[in-house]
Amino acid sequence: MSDLQAPLRPKRKKGLVDFLVQFRWIFVIFFVLPFSALYYFLIYLGDVRSEMKSYKQRQKEHDENVLKVVKRLKQRNPKKDGLVCTARKPWIAVGMRNVDYKRARHYEVDLSAFRNILEIDKQRMIARVEPLVNMGQITRVTVPMNLSLAVVAELDDLTVGGLINGYGIEGSSHIYGLFSDTVVAYEIVLADGRVVRATKDNEYSDLFYAIPWSQGTLGFLVAAEIKLIPVKEYMRLTYTPVVGNLQDLAQGYMDSFAPRDGDQDNPEKVPDFVEGMVYSPTEGVFMTGRYASKEEAKKKGNKINNVGWWFKPWFYQHAQTALKKGEFVEYIPTREYYHRHTRCLYWEGKLILPFGDQWWFRFLLGWLMPPKVSLLKATQGESIRNYYHEMHVIQDMLVPLYKVGDALEWVHHEMEIYPIWLCPHRLFKLPVKTMVYPEPGFEQHHRQGDTPYAQMFTDVGVYYAPGPVLRGEVYDGAEAVRKLEQWLIKNRSFQPQYAVSELNEKDFWRMFDADLYEHVRRKYGAVGTFMSVYYKSKKGRKTEKEVQEAEQAHLETAYAEAD
Repeated sequence: MSDLQAPLRPKRKKGLVDFLVQFRWIFVIFFVLPFSALYYFLIYLGDVRSEMKSYKQRQKEHDENVLKVVKRLKQRNPKKDGLVCTARKPWIAVGMRNVDYKRARHYEVDLSAFRNILEIDKQRMIARVEPLVNMGQITRVTVPMNLSLAVVAELDDLTVGGLINGYGIEGSSHIYGLFSDTVVAYEIVLADGRVVRATKDNEYSDLFYAIPWSQGTLGFLVAAEIKLIPVKEYMRLTYTPVVGNLQDLAQGYMDSFAPRDGDQDNPEKVPDFVEGMVYSPTEGVFMTGRYASKEEAKKKGNKINNVGWWFKPWFYQHAQTALKKGEFVEYIPTREYYHRHTRCLYWEGKLILPFGDQWWFRFLLGWLMPPKVSLLKATQGESIRNYYHEMHVIQDMLVPLYKVGDALEWVHHEMEIYPIWLCPHRLFKLPVKTMVYPEPGFEQHHRQGDTPYAQMFTDVGVYYAPGPVLRGEVYDGAEAVRKLEQWLIKNRSFQPQYAVSELNEKDFWRMFDADLYEHVRRKYGAVGTFMSVYYKSKKGRKTEKEVQEAEQAHLETAYAEAD
């Protein structure tokens, strides 16, 4: 795509909802931020209380709570009670997708008690945790032990269950894959109330491989065993600016972590962490990190940057300074580095609070940041919710690494959104074909970043208001998402299901592979009990009748035609 000129659009007539969105910061400052701070504090107290209990006591409570879930499932009358879902309110989920499937009445099962770290096994290097344990909670426990999950998502609020059933990526994913690739065992309550432990090599191996991306539609996840790795106290981070066209930026990004000689498994050539931010069609900054000891970080001449302090500049703006002062290196405490985007929600905070990045706000009220996403969603109202669906984009594009330049050009032409987040990840070649899988025959092409056992993909994170919206022009957000989804299908790429989707059922299964998923749904009785992943992801309101009729069609005929 050589023509980067954005199409001209007419001016859009503004209405009341534009006014409400423009001045929503007043409500955020005086209501959302104080209540968010209180909410976070109460959650913290609950976490501390949990940590004071012995592992034996936590396991006992876990077993009791699992029995409650089993009892609740067995009490269900399929003919009267309808489909099963969790009792969590729709607005609690992190992400823009409206949880519309819960607007129809369903048979609710309460999983709110499953928020404990059950065990940190230093010998096996495994963390056994419940699904509502979040990233902030687990790093607070593991990092002081010089341990960490192999993949730690940046935002504190993201939970283990959401990252497994949905989508989890971090700057270490170019080594370890997605979050679900680091899980060694799942504890699942099936539709009939059986409690099973699924691993890649036991009798439930098909369930093990089908759980990721299934959105909780195969059973209730009640615990997971996740790989731990040893870490050091600091991250030595190098900021490298790159200037040129979008293809030049893409190549600079690839060169930052993928050796051109193909030696992708050499720790001397491949950093521990990678992240890229494209600030404009001609400017980007790519960061590479390596774990460093306290002794190294505190050597004379080294700069330590505590990016987690409330008054510090927002991380993405701090990284942007490399465009002016050139490449530089600094040391960041490991846990603060993990959660570097939490305080400003990447750059979404700039839209929520236009002056939130100013020095005076950071000093006075920065300690209240970030606003709780669930409170933002709960208080936005139907009109604002619909406005954000049309005038705002929160999408991730998972594309093969060699196509990242084409993806950047597409986003510029169709959406004009900056900054753009880049994060690479391995898509492993597994014994079975899962919903998300590498390109067939990728091993023969020897492309940059690939290995014989995994193809390198990258996340192209598109989070912000499109350029036409910021300029007050007409913009059709739904049509833009439809075009994005068709581009992804055409280019053998994927769209995480947390995002707003315009896919119909046929195109959904053109993007994802249904074979294993549908086999497991039938084998373990999920059909007729849990909503299928397509209907759970589908945009718009759903009735139980609509979903049950579709489920019956799946029982009688094959799933939607796949390309």
